[in-house]
Amino acid sequence: MSPVILLSIILIYFAVLLGIAFYTSRNSSNESFFIGNRNSKWWLVAFGMIGTSLSGMTFISVPGTVGLKGFDYFQVVIGYWLGYFAVAFILLPLYYKLKLTSIYTYLEGRLGGTAYKTGALFFILSRTLGATLRLYLVIKVLEKFVLEGMGIPFEATAIIILGLILLYTYRGGVKTIVWTDTLQTTFMLLALIICVGYILHALHLTTGAGWTMMQEHGYTKLLETDPQKGGFFLKQILGGAFITIAMTGLDQEMMQKNISVSNVKDSQKNMLTLSFLQAFVVFIFLMLGGLLYLYGMSKGGSFQHIMVNGKDTVQFLLDGKNIIGDNIFPELAFHYMPPVISVIFIIGLISALFPSADGALTALTSSFCIDILGIRRKQGMTEAQQKKTRMFVHYTFAVLFLICVFIFRMVDNGSLIQTLLVVAGYTYGPLLALFVFGIFTNRNVRKEFVPIICIAAPVICYMIKQNEAKWLGGYQIGTELLIINASLTFLLLLLSSKRGRVETGHVQ
Repeated sequence: MSPVILLSIILIYFAVLLGIAFYTSRNSSNESFFIGNRNSKWWLVAFGMIGTSLSGMTFISVPGTVGLKGFDYFQVVIGYWLGYFAVAFILLPLYYKLKLTSIYTYLEGRLGGTAYKTGALFFILSRTLGATLRLYLVIKVLEKFVLEGMGIPFEATAIIILGLILLYTYRGGVKTIVWTDTLQTTFMLLALIICVGYILHALHLTTGAGWTMMQEHGYTKLLETDPQKGGFFLKQILGGAFITIAMTGLDQEMMQKNISVSNVKDSQKNMLTLSFLQAFVVFIFLMLGGLLYLYGMSKGGSFQHIMVNGKDTVQFLLDGKNIIGDNIFPELAFHYMPPVISVIFIIGLISALFPSADGALTALTSSFCIDILGIRRKQGMTEAQQKKTRMFVHYTFAVLFLICVFIFRMVDNGSLIQTLLVVAGYTYGPLLALFVFGIFTNRNVRKEFVPIICIAAPVICYMIKQNEAKWLGGYQIGTELLIINASLTFLLLLLSSKRGRVETGHVQ
């Protein structure tokens, strides 16, 4: 299909988002930007958060993993499901009780200002890296399959996409995003269902027959039973649970939407509904992955083993190109499927992109303004002055996003979902430890040690991870990296702490 037509579809889609943004941001204020005036509908938030929690990473990278690892990723998703219950019944009641705008102000009330700033900065680091990694993946696909044919380079594509996101988020914030995410989640799920249906039809398979064929090729393998391997099911499930607690329950972007709901019971309904919906949707994405490889084989594709730098490497070759991993879905959608599927793929892709990028940009702006700059505490600072500061921070983070996207382009390894989980393991560990220490102990931290400990623990974990084969006797660290990092941070905090629970009660 002509790149001009595909670009036109993207622009029409974006025009719809702008219309929603214009309507929902009327009479907007800083309060509506930060927490949507706490009047969002729980069911609307739950549905829209599917798009936020999945993102373009799930849309492209998760199906791509099936060729090598089967349904291995679903072990992590089972852990996600368990983690949502901890968020719903431990963290959400705490946030509502304290009437928080930024969830990191809990750390100030419990552990003091240094812990508060440290926690907020680790969120900012974590979410910036995670969001830009997801953003990079989608921009790469749009540049390669849509804009490159028009002579538009990667750098220009990235600038255009970020500019579009800025246009519809800078005014309305959470109040706008709750509605745009709902629209985009709808389009993403429709694209998923249509693509699955098309492949089954093209291969003359029923759903049951398709499942049987995937089983015959080993694509539906779920549980890894070797404890030494990084994909061992207990590691994956436990790691997934703590990833959800950290990346959802301790993440300002995700909680910003949850606490925009009027009361804690409805917010808990949102969280539990999301847990079931997310598990179901990821399962369908994994099924799509198996079907994509079957479809690729029907077009002449095959798996081959080659030696790369002395290592046996598996490739999936189709017409001389290796499309295993992140490349298989876009390659097949654009070059081996009808034009209408190319259009549906593009709509699904950008629908998966925007909920993760726009929410992250808004949450990072909120956290930096509230937690680092403290604009809601400064006496004499007018609403107009706060808005001016907020907009400057918003634009600054957009530039930072752009820089990170360019960096990820240089270090792309071809399967970014695993990279995302590793990044989360390093950056969310200290944040998780700070909250666990505050909630489950009666001790107080020594403020001068908090930043040192929160930096030292991930560095130590990185050293262990790099030398795991030699130091751990062949044991491979998987998603439990987050647990190891948080446990080490917690232990160091405990060893350096002092008796007596100091609570200032100052929250915001």
